[in-house]
Amino acid sequence: MRQAGVLDVGCHSALLTVVRRRPGSVLEPVFSRKVRLRLHETLDRKGRLEKAGVESVERAVAEAVAADPRPRGPEVFAFATSVIRDAPNRDEIIARVAHTTGTRLRVLTGEEEARLAYVAARQWVGPTAGQLLVLDIGGGTVEIAAGTGDQPRVVNSLPLGARRITRDWLPGGIAPSRRRLAQVLQHIGESLEAVPGLPQAELGGRVLACSKTFEQLGRLAAAQSRGPRTKRRLTLPQLRTVVSVLADAAPSHRAKLPGISRHRAEQSLAGALIAQALMETCGAKSVEICPWSTREGLLLERLGVAPTPAGRSRLVG
Repeated sequence: MRQAGVLDVGCHSALLTVVRRRPGSVLEPVFSRKVRLRLHETLDRKGRLEKAGVESVERAVAEAVAADPRPRGPEVFAFATSVIRDAPNRDEIIARVAHTTGTRLRVLTGEEEARLAYVAARQWVGPTAGQLLVLDIGGGTVEIAAGTGDQPRVVNSLPLGARRITRDWLPGGIAPSRRRLAQVLQHIGESLEAVPGLPQAELGGRVLACSKTFEQLGRLAAAQSRGPRTKRRLTLPQLRTVVSVLADAAPSHRAKLPGISRHRAEQSLAGALIAQALMETCGAKSVEICPWSTREGLLLERLGVAPTPAGRSRLVG
């Protein structure tokens, strides 16, 4: 029985996930260990991870790997997301983590993250789903992918993530006025519209929204809805209501709202604005919330469930 392991080091956690494939089952959990991180608090204005942040990554990676109960097993694919990928001192971080823990973090391009999110979403909905548009909001970047087959026809990665928009447009996670909300929406929308051939929602196709940002927005929207409640679908009118709810609440109070976690509360408003701009610009009236994204795409490919396209570069640097 094949097993695969992935260690995903992001802004908010280092998560080790080990799964196996059984006949009739795609991904069956074997082991999981999450170590919390708060790397956004250790970034300087240039996005450089300061000493405390680097040390917290070292500890988190060591703790997650040490928790794996398997005496022997397949190599764990360890990778870092945009908070480390885009840091000016990325190479120093990777070298230090490798030296102190024996685990070398690899870094995927944004386009490769978009491709893997699509692969995961395609497996989640099934091969007969037809045209698929996949939207993924991260901390540093937004990924967009679309296609009809096992692999996407087009992928995009844009520097419009929730952490980045919070830092540049909403310091402290607060919008001082409705005018600022409109300015942020306009900036994101214009950035998206400038992308040549940006994928659009198509009649008869499906739009899947990946990432924790979309999951939390879906839960909050379901709690706010007066009609039928579902956490797995998010409509544009619901999202606009959620933007107002988040804008009217201080970050400390957002963590008390249904679905919004404490460590994502500050950037939740930016995440909602990005989601709104994405849906509006891509012509999506609603999205389905998909629990799988880049991490699951890697696991599926390492298990051989989804083929890896030949000749594609997977890593940065």
